[in-house]
Amino acid sequence: MPNSLDRTRILLAGSLAALMLAPLMTAAAQGDAVGPEVRVVKAMPQPVAVAFEYDGVIEPVKQSTVSAQASGRIVQLAVVAGDRVRAGQLLATIDDRESQAGLQRSQAQVAQAEAELRNAQASERRTRELQAKGFVSSAALDNAEASLKSAQAGRDQALAARKQSVLAQGFTRVTAPYDGWVRETLAQAGDLAVPGKPILTLYAPMPLRAVVHVPLSRGAAARTAADVQVRVPSANGAGAWVKPVSREMLPAADAVAQTVEWRLELPSTVAGLVSPGQQVRVRFTGADAVRTLVPGTAVLRRGELTAVYVASSEGTFVLKAVRLGADHGDAGVEVLAGLRPDEQVAVDPVRAGLAGARAVTR
Repeated sequence: MPNSLDRTRILLAGSLAALMLAPLMTAAAQGDAVGPEVRVVKAMPQPVAVAFEYDGVIEPVKQSTVSAQASGRIVQLAVVAGDRVRAGQLLATIDDRESQAGLQRSQAQVAQAEAELRNAQASERRTRELQAKGFVSSAALDNAEASLKSAQAGRDQALAARKQSVLAQGFTRVTAPYDGWVRETLAQAGDLAVPGKPILTLYAPMPLRAVVHVPLSRGAAARTAADVQVRVPSANGAGAWVKPVSREMLPAADAVAQTVEWRLELPSTVAGLVSPGQQVRVRFTGADAVRTLVPGTAVLRRGELTAVYVASSEGTFVLKAVRLGADHGDAGVEVLAGLRPDEQVAVDPVRAGLAGARAVTR
Protein backbone atom coordinates (compact mmCIF):
# COMPACT_ATOMS: atom_id res chain seq x y z
CA MET A 1 0.00 0.00 0.00
CA PRO A 2 1.55 3.36 -1.01
CA ASN A 3 2.62 5.67 1.72
CA SER A 4 1.99 9.41 1.93
CA LEU A 5 5.22 10.23 0.06
CA ASP A 6 4.20 8.05 -2.88
CA ARG A 7 0.76 9.64 -3.01
CA THR A 8 2.36 13.09 -3.13
CA ARG A 9 4.59 12.06 -6.05
CA ILE A 10 1.58 10.70 -7.96
CA LEU A 11 -0.33 13.98 -7.52
CA LEU A 12 2.65 16.07 -8.70
CA ALA A 13 3.09 13.90 -11.81
CA GLY A 14 -0.61 14.25 -12.67
CA SER A 15 -0.47 18.03 -12.31
CA LEU A 16 2.62 18.24 -14.52
CA ALA A 17 0.96 16.12 -17.22
CA ALA A 18 -2.12 18.36 -17.13
CA LEU A 19 0.03 21.47 -17.58
CA MET A 20 1.83 19.92 -20.56
CA LEU A 21 -1.41 18.84 -22.27
CA ALA A 22 -3.16 22.21 -21.79
CA PRO A 23 -1.42 24.02 -24.72
CA LEU A 24 -2.03 21.08 -27.02
CA MET A 25 -5.70 21.01 -26.16
CA THR A 26 -5.91 24.80 -26.71
CA ALA A 27 -4.23 24.51 -30.12
CA ALA A 28 -6.60 21.72 -31.11
CA ALA A 29 -9.54 23.84 -30.06
CA GLN A 30 -8.26 26.75 -32.14
CA GLY A 31 -7.77 24.47 -35.13
CA ASP A 32 -11.37 23.37 -34.89
CA ALA A 33 -12.56 27.05 -34.78
CA VAL A 34 -14.60 28.18 -37.81
CA GLY A 35 -12.80 30.76 -40.00
CA PRO A 36 -14.50 33.56 -42.02
CA GLU A 37 -16.59 32.70 -45.04
CA VAL A 38 -15.49 34.52 -48.19
CA ARG A 39 -17.60 34.70 -51.32
CA VAL A 40 -15.94 33.53 -54.52
CA VAL A 41 -16.76 34.10 -58.18
CA LYS A 42 -15.64 32.20 -61.23
CA ALA A 43 -13.21 33.89 -63.58
CA MET A 44 -15.34 33.88 -66.71
CA PRO A 45 -14.29 34.73 -70.27
CA GLN A 46 -16.54 37.59 -71.38
CA PRO A 47 -16.84 39.76 -74.47
CA VAL A 48 -15.48 43.22 -73.69
CA ALA A 49 -14.50 46.21 -75.75
CA VAL A 50 -10.78 46.14 -76.47
CA ALA A 51 -9.21 49.37 -75.27
CA PHE A 52 -5.72 50.80 -74.98
CA GLU A 53 -4.55 53.92 -73.20
CA TYR A 54 -1.70 56.39 -73.66
CA ASP A 55 -0.52 59.53 -71.93
CA GLY A 56 -1.50 62.80 -73.55
CA VAL A 57 -0.79 66.48 -72.92
CA ILE A 58 -3.25 69.38 -72.82
CA GLU A 59 -2.56 72.13 -75.36
CA PRO A 60 -4.48 75.28 -76.29
CA VAL A 61 -5.97 75.24 -79.77
CA LYS A 62 -5.16 78.93 -80.20
CA GLN A 63 -1.65 79.86 -79.10
CA SER A 64 0.58 82.62 -80.45
CA THR A 65 4.19 83.64 -80.10
CA VAL A 66 4.08 87.44 -80.05
CA SER A 67 7.11 89.04 -81.69
CA ALA A 68 8.29 92.55 -82.39
CA GLN A 69 7.74 94.20 -85.78
CA ALA A 70 10.17 97.04 -85.16
CA SER A 71 13.76 97.29 -83.98
CA GLY A 72 14.72 98.98 -80.73
CA ARG A 73 15.15 98.55 -77.01
CA ILE A 74 12.19 97.28 -75.02
CA VAL A 75 11.26 100.21 -72.81
CA GLN A 76 8.43 98.51 -70.92
CA LEU A 77 7.07 94.97 -70.55
CA ALA A 78 3.57 95.54 -69.23
CA VAL A 79 2.62 91.91 -68.42
CA VAL A 80 4.06 88.85 -66.71
CA ALA A 81 3.34 85.13 -67.03
CA GLY A 82 -0.14 84.30 -65.77
CA ASP A 83 -1.70 87.68 -66.56
CA ARG A 84 -5.03 87.74 -68.36
CA VAL A 85 -5.16 90.20 -71.26
CA ARG A 86 -7.80 91.57 -73.58
CA ALA A 87 -7.59 92.03 -77.34
CA GLY A 88 -5.69 95.25 -78.11
CA GLN A 89 -4.19 95.54 -74.63
CA LEU A 90 -0.64 96.91 -74.48
CA LEU A 91 1.90 94.15 -73.86
CA ALA A 92 5.24 95.89 -74.46
CA THR A 93 6.62 99.23 -75.62
CA ILE A 94 9.70 99.59 -77.83
CA ASP A 95 11.86 102.73 -77.97
CA ASP A 96 10.13 104.85 -80.64
CA ARG A 97 12.49 107.82 -80.94
CA GLU A 98 13.75 106.73 -84.34
CA SER A 99 10.29 105.99 -85.67
CA GLN A 100 9.02 109.30 -84.25
CA ALA A 101 11.74 111.16 -86.12
CA GLY A 102 10.85 109.27 -89.29
CA LEU A 103 7.19 110.26 -88.87
CA GLN A 104 8.11 113.95 -88.49
CA ARG A 105 10.34 113.74 -91.57
CA SER A 106 7.55 112.19 -93.63
CA GLN A 107 5.09 114.85 -92.50
CA ALA A 108 7.51 117.53 -93.62
CA GLN A 109 7.88 115.82 -96.98
CA VAL A 110 4.10 115.78 -97.36
CA ALA A 111 3.92 119.50 -96.64
CA GLN A 112 6.66 120.18 -99.20
CA ALA A 113 5.00 117.99 -101.84
CA GLU A 114 1.63 119.72 -101.33
CA ALA A 115 3.28 123.15 -101.71
CA GLU A 116 4.99 122.06 -104.93
CA LEU A 117 1.67 120.67 -106.17
CA ARG A 118 -0.13 123.96 -105.55
CA ASN A 119 2.62 125.85 -107.39
CA ALA A 120 2.46 123.43 -110.33
CA GLN A 121 -1.33 123.78 -110.50
CA ALA A 122 -1.10 127.59 -110.58
CA SER A 123 1.65 127.49 -113.22
CA GLU A 124 -0.34 125.09 -115.39
CA ARG A 125 -3.45 127.31 -115.13
CA ARG A 126 -1.58 130.51 -116.11
CA THR A 127 0.20 128.78 -118.99
CA ARG A 128 -3.12 127.47 -120.32
CA GLU A 129 -4.60 130.99 -120.23
CA LEU A 130 -1.59 132.49 -122.01
CA GLN A 131 -1.55 129.78 -124.63
CA ALA A 132 -5.24 130.44 -125.34
CA LYS A 133 -4.39 134.07 -126.03
CA GLY A 134 -1.46 133.07 -128.22
CA PHE A 135 1.28 134.45 -125.99
CA VAL A 136 3.01 131.07 -125.40
CA SER A 137 3.52 128.02 -127.50
CA SER A 138 1.87 124.63 -127.10
CA ALA A 139 5.21 123.24 -125.98
CA ALA A 140 5.15 125.54 -122.93
CA LEU A 141 1.69 124.22 -122.03
CA ASP A 142 2.94 120.66 -122.38
CA ASN A 143 5.81 121.41 -119.97
CA ALA A 144 3.42 122.92 -117.45
CA GLU A 145 1.11 119.89 -117.58
CA ALA A 146 4.07 117.53 -117.14
CA SER A 147 5.25 119.52 -114.13
CA LEU A 148 1.75 119.27 -112.63
CA LYS A 149 1.64 115.52 -113.05
CA SER A 150 5.11 115.21 -111.51
CA ALA A 151 4.01 117.29 -108.53
CA GLN A 152 0.90 115.11 -108.07
CA ALA A 153 3.06 111.98 -108.12
CA GLY A 154 5.44 113.56 -105.59
CA ARG A 155 2.51 114.35 -103.30
CA ASP A 156 1.21 110.76 -103.54
CA GLN A 157 4.66 109.38 -102.77
CA ALA A 158 4.98 111.64 -99.71
CA LEU A 159 1.57 110.53 -98.44
CA ALA A 160 2.56 106.86 -98.82
CA ALA A 161 5.79 107.53 -96.93
CA ARG A 162 3.85 109.19 -94.12
CA LYS A 163 1.48 106.23 -93.92
CA GLN A 164 4.46 103.89 -93.69
CA SER A 165 5.95 106.00 -90.89
CA VAL A 166 2.64 105.90 -89.00
CA LEU A 167 2.63 102.09 -89.27
CA ALA A 168 6.25 101.90 -88.08
CA GLN A 169 5.33 104.13 -85.15
CA GLY A 170 2.44 101.77 -84.29
CA PHE A 171 4.78 98.76 -84.37
CA THR A 172 6.59 100.13 -81.32
CA ARG A 173 3.49 99.26 -79.27
CA VAL A 174 3.03 95.47 -79.04
CA THR A 175 -0.62 94.62 -78.32
CA ALA A 176 -2.57 91.43 -77.67
CA PRO A 177 -4.14 89.92 -80.81
CA TYR A 178 -7.04 88.35 -78.84
CA ASP A 179 -8.35 87.71 -75.33
CA GLY A 180 -6.19 85.21 -73.51
CA TRP A 181 -3.54 84.44 -70.91
CA VAL A 182 0.18 85.15 -70.93
CA ARG A 183 1.87 81.75 -70.80
CA GLU A 184 5.52 82.82 -70.82
CA THR A 185 7.58 85.98 -71.23
CA LEU A 186 10.69 85.60 -73.38
CA ALA A 187 12.20 89.08 -73.03
CA GLN A 188 12.68 91.76 -70.39
CA ALA A 189 12.79 95.53 -70.35
CA GLY A 190 16.13 96.65 -71.78
CA ASP A 191 16.45 93.73 -74.21
CA LEU A 192 16.94 94.49 -77.88
CA ALA A 193 13.85 93.77 -79.95
CA VAL A 194 14.18 92.93 -83.62
CA PRO A 195 11.50 91.83 -86.09
CA GLY A 196 10.70 88.15 -85.57
CA LYS A 197 12.31 87.85 -82.12
CA PRO A 198 9.73 86.42 -79.64
CA ILE A 199 8.71 88.59 -76.73
CA LEU A 200 6.06 86.38 -75.08
CA THR A 201 3.63 83.54 -75.73
CA LEU A 202 -0.11 84.00 -75.44
CA TYR A 203 -2.94 81.47 -75.51
CA ALA A 204 -6.72 81.49 -75.46
CA PRO A 205 -8.24 79.62 -72.48
CA MET A 206 -10.72 77.81 -74.69
CA PRO A 207 -10.88 75.65 -76.66
CA LEU A 208 -8.31 73.15 -75.38
CA ARG A 209 -7.19 69.85 -76.88
CA ALA A 210 -5.45 66.71 -75.76
CA VAL A 211 -2.46 65.73 -77.89
CA VAL A 212 -1.41 62.06 -77.81
CA HIS A 213 1.22 60.18 -79.82
CA VAL A 214 0.02 56.72 -80.84
CA PRO A 215 2.57 54.09 -81.99
CA LEU A 216 2.30 53.07 -85.63
CA SER A 217 1.61 49.49 -84.50
CA ARG A 218 -1.65 50.77 -83.01
CA GLY A 219 -2.45 53.14 -85.86
CA ALA A 220 -5.10 50.98 -87.53
CA ALA A 221 -6.81 50.21 -84.23
CA ALA A 222 -6.87 53.91 -83.31
CA ARG A 223 -8.38 54.90 -86.67
CA THR A 224 -11.15 52.28 -86.37
CA ALA A 225 -11.80 52.90 -82.66
CA ALA A 226 -15.50 53.15 -81.91
CA ASP A 227 -14.93 55.55 -79.05
CA VAL A 228 -12.16 57.84 -77.82
CA GLN A 229 -12.19 59.36 -74.34
CA VAL A 230 -9.93 61.62 -72.31
CA ARG A 231 -9.64 61.31 -68.54
CA VAL A 232 -9.62 64.72 -66.88
CA PRO A 233 -9.71 65.67 -63.18
CA SER A 234 -13.18 66.23 -61.76
CA ALA A 235 -14.41 68.60 -59.09
CA ASN A 236 -14.29 65.85 -56.44
CA GLY A 237 -10.77 64.80 -57.49
CA ALA A 238 -11.79 61.33 -58.69
CA GLY A 239 -11.43 62.10 -62.39
CA ALA A 240 -13.88 61.58 -65.21
CA TRP A 241 -13.79 60.36 -68.81
CA VAL A 242 -14.99 62.92 -71.35
CA LYS A 243 -15.58 62.53 -75.06
CA PRO A 244 -13.80 65.02 -77.35
CA VAL A 245 -15.93 67.12 -79.66
CA SER A 246 -13.58 66.37 -82.56
CA ARG A 247 -10.53 64.24 -83.28
CA GLU A 248 -7.83 64.70 -85.89
CA MET A 249 -4.90 62.51 -86.87
CA LEU A 250 -1.97 64.21 -88.53
CA PRO A 251 -1.07 62.62 -91.87
CA ALA A 252 2.68 62.41 -91.17
CA ALA A 253 4.43 60.12 -88.67
CA ASP A 254 7.41 60.91 -86.49
CA ALA A 255 10.40 59.26 -88.20
CA VAL A 256 12.31 58.80 -84.92
CA ALA A 257 9.61 57.82 -82.43
CA GLN A 258 7.47 56.00 -85.05
CA THR A 259 4.29 57.56 -83.69
CA VAL A 260 1.36 59.46 -85.13
CA GLU A 261 0.00 62.58 -83.44
CA TRP A 262 -3.69 62.73 -82.56
CA ARG A 263 -5.39 65.99 -81.60
CA LEU A 264 -8.59 65.69 -79.57
CA GLU A 265 -10.51 68.94 -79.01
CA LEU A 266 -12.18 68.95 -75.59
CA PRO A 267 -15.66 70.26 -74.75
CA SER A 268 -16.16 73.54 -72.93
CA THR A 269 -17.21 71.63 -69.79
CA VAL A 270 -13.54 70.98 -68.95
CA ALA A 271 -12.86 74.70 -68.52
CA GLY A 272 -11.12 75.21 -65.19
CA LEU A 273 -10.40 71.50 -64.72
CA VAL A 274 -7.33 71.25 -66.96
CA SER A 275 -4.62 73.66 -68.02
CA PRO A 276 -2.03 73.69 -70.82
CA GLY A 277 0.88 71.35 -70.16
CA GLN A 278 -1.12 69.04 -67.90
CA GLN A 279 -0.83 65.29 -68.49
CA VAL A 280 -4.00 63.24 -69.09
CA ARG A 281 -4.91 59.70 -70.11
CA VAL A 282 -6.42 59.00 -73.52
CA ARG A 283 -8.32 55.78 -74.13
CA PHE A 284 -9.16 54.28 -77.54
CA THR A 285 -11.96 51.70 -77.44
CA GLY A 286 -12.36 49.27 -80.35
CA ALA A 287 -14.41 46.18 -81.20
CA ASP A 288 -15.42 43.48 -78.69
CA ALA A 289 -13.09 40.61 -77.81
CA VAL A 290 -13.25 37.72 -75.33
CA ARG A 291 -11.19 38.32 -72.17
CA THR A 292 -10.98 36.64 -68.74
CA LEU A 293 -12.27 39.10 -66.13
CA VAL A 294 -12.25 39.21 -62.34
CA PRO A 295 -13.80 41.87 -60.09
CA GLY A 296 -11.52 44.76 -59.34
CA THR A 297 -12.01 44.18 -55.60
CA ALA A 298 -10.55 40.66 -55.93
CA VAL A 299 -7.08 41.95 -56.82
CA LEU A 300 -4.55 42.16 -53.99
CA ARG A 301 -1.70 44.63 -54.47
CA ARG A 302 1.24 44.59 -52.10
CA GLY A 303 4.21 46.54 -53.41
CA GLU A 304 5.23 44.92 -56.68
CA LEU A 305 2.99 41.88 -56.06
CA THR A 306 -0.33 41.64 -57.88
CA ALA A 307 -2.27 38.51 -56.95
CA VAL A 308 -5.67 36.95 -56.24
CA TYR A 309 -6.80 34.29 -53.76
CA VAL A 310 -7.99 31.15 -55.59
CA ALA A 311 -10.27 28.60 -53.92
CA SER A 312 -8.82 25.08 -53.76
CA SER A 313 -10.77 21.81 -53.99
CA GLU A 314 -10.78 21.60 -50.17
CA GLY A 315 -12.45 25.01 -49.85
CA THR A 316 -9.35 26.84 -48.67
CA PHE A 317 -7.51 29.62 -50.48
CA VAL A 318 -4.22 29.76 -52.36
CA LEU A 319 -2.51 33.03 -53.32
CA LYS A 320 -1.64 33.27 -57.03
CA ALA A 321 0.32 36.02 -58.74
CA VAL A 322 -1.38 37.37 -61.89
CA ARG A 323 -0.65 39.82 -64.68
CA LEU A 324 -3.47 42.26 -65.34
CA GLY A 325 -4.65 44.00 -68.46
CA ALA A 326 -7.12 46.81 -69.00
CA ASP A 327 -9.59 47.88 -66.33
CA HIS A 328 -13.17 47.76 -67.63
CA GLY A 329 -14.78 49.37 -64.61
CA ASP A 330 -17.81 47.56 -63.27
CA ALA A 331 -17.26 44.67 -65.70
CA GLY A 332 -13.95 43.80 -64.06
CA VAL A 333 -10.22 43.70 -64.75
CA GLU A 334 -8.56 41.65 -67.47
CA VAL A 335 -6.30 38.82 -66.30
CA LEU A 336 -3.67 38.17 -68.94
CA ALA A 337 -1.69 35.43 -67.15
CA GLY A 338 -1.61 33.41 -63.93
CA LEU A 339 -5.25 32.30 -63.78
CA ARG A 340 -7.31 29.62 -65.51
CA PRO A 341 -10.75 30.62 -66.79
CA ASP A 342 -12.54 28.02 -64.61
CA GLU A 343 -10.90 28.97 -61.30
CA GLN A 344 -12.81 30.71 -58.54
CA VAL A 345 -11.34 33.80 -56.89
CA ALA A 346 -12.15 35.46 -53.58
CA VAL A 347 -14.02 38.73 -53.86
CA ASP A 348 -12.50 39.96 -50.58
CA PRO A 349 -8.75 39.12 -50.65
CA VAL A 350 -8.16 40.55 -47.15
CA ARG A 351 -10.61 38.16 -45.48
CA ALA A 352 -9.44 35.31 -47.70
CA GLY A 353 -5.96 35.70 -46.23
CA LEU A 354 -7.15 35.09 -42.66
CA ALA A 355 -6.57 31.74 -40.96
CA GLY A 356 -9.33 29.22 -41.57
CA ALA A 357 -11.02 31.23 -44.34
CA ARG A 358 -13.46 29.13 -46.36
CA ALA A 359 -14.86 29.68 -49.83
CA VAL A 360 -18.63 30.05 -50.36
CA THR A 361 -20.43 30.63 -53.66
CA ARG A 362 -23.52 32.42 -52.39
